[in-house]
Amino acid sequence: MQTNFKKDQLLDPEIQNSEKIFRKCVHCGMCNATCPTYQVLGDELDGPRGRIYMIKDMLENNKPANEKIVKHIDRCLSCYACVTTCPSGVDYLHLVDHGRNHIERTYKRPLFERLLRNLLAFVLPRPKLFKFLGIIAIFTKPVHSALPKKLKHMISFMPQSFPKSEYPDNIVFKPSKKSISKVALLTGCVQKAISPNINDSSINVLLRHGIEVHVLKEIKCCGSLTHHMGKEEVSHQYFIENINAWHKLIEKEKIDAILVNTSGCGTTIKDYGFIFKNHSDKSLRKKAKEVSEIALDITEYLEESIKLDFTRTNNSKRYNIAYHSACSMQHGQKVHSQPIELLKMTGNNILEVPDGHLCCGSAGTYNLMQEEMASELLKRKCENIKKIKPDLIAAGNVGCITQIEKGIDIPIVHTIELIDWFTGGKKPEGLGNI
Repeated sequence: MQTNFKKDQLLDPEIQNSEKIFRKCVHCGMCNATCPTYQVLGDELDGPRGRIYMIKDMLENNKPANEKIVKHIDRCLSCYACVTTCPSGVDYLHLVDHGRNHIERTYKRPLFERLLRNLLAFVLPRPKLFKFLGIIAIFTKPVHSALPKKLKHMISFMPQSFPKSEYPDNIVFKPSKKSISKVALLTGCVQKAISPNINDSSINVLLRHGIEVHVLKEIKCCGSLTHHMGKEEVSHQYFIENINAWHKLIEKEKIDAILVNTSGCGTTIKDYGFIFKNHSDKSLRKKAKEVSEIALDITEYLEESIKLDFTRTNNSKRYNIAYHSACSMQHGQKVHSQPIELLKMTGNNILEVPDGHLCCGSAGTYNLMQEEMASELLKRKCENIKKIKPDLIAAGNVGCITQIEKGIDIPIVHTIELIDWFTGGKKPEGLGNI
């Protein structure tokens, strides 16, 4: 793709990077073939190629975003299926991030929309506040019908109860035998409030196999939610706090890996090095790179580094398990085979979902802000899952789990919960009586 940026524009490292990405695009349109929103709407502007043209026009001509551009960029899930598909290696991930930052800087959204986005950006990274508002939502259920439609839709995702963690206050977990490795574990923000069982299972599996686990209280949120809203200042504040905290731990404890069990967070943490590669603070650049280089999805780490002991389980029943591969994992991190191989080691029959490369519609806050599109993608995902008739579903992202369980009556749990169960842990509560 030909570009016409001025010399002074190219002095900006962000523009310089995007210009290189634009030049790789050859207009082939193969990205549209795997774009969920293009498949549903059939509109060129709702596919990656169309969005690339809109972002290029804004940046190249230094134009403020308008309502039309915002509508089509907002509809992008950031699922990155187009990145996997593109034969030219177009880095759409960083291009759409740049586009969203530009929108946030130059476009004033309607008041109600601004309030909702600011509410999500403030509440979701704060598990205690999220839980408090969730409890209020439970007690005010009779008046929900009087609320605005979008707010009512958001509240529908609030859980009916908030389970407690087995390890509410611990920050260091030492195995009963000698440690063979030390890792840091990101426990997430929303996940910590609605599904602490995922973190508990992660810790149990690691301890059972001789891994010392460190959880840092300073880590509030990975910054992904605000990052994908274009709220650059807020997200970078989270990024820098996390980088400094983890790097300090790396130096003090010689941590081997930073493990993530929420794939959306993992994609962003692995990108810290890129995000800060041109930062004026050389020390921060170095720290960000080092943090990103040792960040791994928990299944990635277990499959590559640990010989799991599946002989501990006393469960003889075997299941047909559908594996839902989260977009942020398979497209964002290129982690797909590892969780499948781990699940196969449990002795169960692992089934891949037809059209598994397509998003379920969760995508961070997408299912909260883009109800119509998210609902259609959920419907298609659930129809594909039902085709293979599984007993249960495994997924590596709490957002996908929350989304899919709204559209299907087949139990869905996190992959690490099943690994915990089949290496001697308790049966996941989410499986019920199956």
